[in-house]
Amino acid sequence: MRNTLLSLLALAALAAPLSAQGSELKGKFFFKKTCKTCHVAGKPGKEVTPLTKTQAQWKAYFAADKHNKGKEKLGTGTDLKPEQMKDVMTFLIQHASDSPQPMTCGG
Repeated sequence: MRNTLLSLLALAALAAPLSAQGSELKGKFFFKKTCKTCHVAGKPGKEVTPLTKTQAQWKAYFAADKHNKGKEKLGTGTDLKPEQMKDVMTFLIQHASDSPQPMTCGG
C-alpha cells in the first residue's frame, strides 16, 4: 500500500510540470515563423537555435525575462501571445544542447 501511494505521489509530481508546458510542435512552428525573423546571423537578435543554450540556461533566461528586456533595447516587439511564447520556450528547452533530443531550428 505504501509503495502504491508513493508511486501515485511521484506520478502526480511529474504530471504537474508537464501540464504547465507548452507544445513542442507548436513552439517549433512559432520559432521558425516569428523568432527567426530577428534571430539569424547578421540580424540584431543574432543567430539563435535551441542549441544556443543548455536547458538550465534557457529556463534562467526566460525566468529573468531577458528576452523582453533585450527587445526594449532594440526597439523591437513580438507578435507572439503568452501561450505561443510558452510553446516556444518548451521547444527551446526540450531541444537545448544538453537535452536528450538536441535540435537546430531547421530540424
